[in-house]
Amino acid sequence: MHETGIDLAERYGLSVYDAMIASAALLTECDTLFTEDLQDGLLVSGRLRVVNPF
Repeated sequence: MHETGIDLAERYGLSVYDAMIASAALLTECDTLFTEDLQDGLLVSGRLRVVNPF
């Protein structure tokens, strides 16, 4: 998870904390991540869609 998170942080310009959350979601095969902290509509690694629920 750590290596994936660091890669995501570098590739998408995310904070390490946000990248670790996205990494955990990817590794557990989630397809949607609900958060207000990331860009709404961002598609991470071609399969994880970020959605702002507000």
